[in-house]
Amino acid sequence: MSDLYSRPSPFSEFDRLQREMTSLFSGFPSSIRSGRSGATFPYMNIGATDDSIEIVAFAPGLSAGVLDVSVDKGLLTIAGERKPARPDASGDTRDDVRTYAQERFSGAFRRVIELPQNADPDKVQARYTNGCLSITVGKREASKPRAITVQ
Repeated sequence: MSDLYSRPSPFSEFDRLQREMTSLFSGFPSSIRSGRSGATFPYMNIGATDDSIEIVAFAPGLSAGVLDVSVDKGLLTIAGERKPARPDASGDTRDDVRTYAQERFSGAFRRVIELPQNADPDKVQARYTNGCLSITVGKREASKPRAITVQ
């Protein structure tokens, strides 16, 4: 009976292997545009209603002119570039400022989302307000729920 409890779990080797694989690939990006921590920019919320797919990309510090939204072959692409933050409030760069830590992402980014088959690429609207890019993709009429009258 004591042998049963003294043996290692059969899953402990899988846990060890998973830890080793995680540490091996921790330096590589986990998506199309990733930082070292594996976080992507911009952060997104994706949901659906009966009529549309709703996507919100949280991208503060940008203007609508630097954002590029496109749909091609069932893929929605959001791309753009965020300029580095200025260390001086007046907008002037200062050569004497040394950065010790920088958590704000700057540079080019690209996110690609695979849309469901019922998405209609001709019904896409995008608006950028208060740092949020809201994209609404309409669904095809044939895919919308409808009530069937029983006779």
